[in-house]
Amino acid sequence: MALLDVKELGISFGGLRAVDNFNLKIEEGQLYGLIGPNGAGKTTIFNLLTGVYKPTDGSFNFNGKEMAGSSPMAINKSGIARTFQNIRLFDNMSVIENVMVGLHNQSNVSLAESILRLPKFKKGEVEMREKAFNLLKIFDLDKDADSLASNLPYGKQRKLEIARALATNPKLLLLDEPAAGMNPNETAELMNTIALIRDKFKIAILLIEHDMSLVMGICERIVVVEYGRVICDDIPEVVRNNPKVISAYLGE
Repeated sequence: MALLDVKELGISFGGLRAVDNFNLKIEEGQLYGLIGPNGAGKTTIFNLLTGVYKPTDGSFNFNGKEMAGSSPMAINKSGIARTFQNIRLFDNMSVIENVMVGLHNQSNVSLAESILRLPKFKKGEVEMREKAFNLLKIFDLDKDADSLASNLPYGKQRKLEIARALATNPKLLLLDEPAAGMNPNETAELMNTIALIRDKFKIAILLIEHDMSLVMGICERIVVVEYGRVICDDIPEVVRNNPKVISAYLGE
């Protein structure tokens, strides 16, 4: 059984059909790309899979459980985490505090224990801080742990957002244009980081990206959408040479 099984998922906004009959299967540990021209519905698909939007029709099963229409919190707790096209960090919190926010969905400390700062709460905070610091090490951000997130350079902010998403302990990580705004060196480093994440954490990754060298270089399969519909779903070599994809996205 696939980790993620999307069946005929769709959503309409008034008379606009933004996503139509979208199907996708992702296996455990698989690295999948989602591409298409601007306005094709890629981020809308992410919003459907993370509960930001409720589908007009269709369904998706994640890790054996139907999740279509569930709340963002329920979907995150089930094991789906995401980053955003526009970085969404807590700018006035430290780097390590941003990652600790992601760890809170695994806390078993009650509200009363938190308010009264009882020993269980204090022990939990120490453990979360240690886990957060270890995550920062993976992304070479440990030296910036106590810096404000807003003071990090752009490339490091992107890494921090991914680290925070990983802190929620996902089985599937959705990356929305992770290389946006990066220079070629940063993009090359990001490719290595994404491969490291998949191999180290044994999670599946679905990424939206316009940088074709990144997508073709690391993805095992790629699904291409145009006007909210799938026009190709195959290995990179087949996608690269598909006439519909060339016409719709890559250019003649």
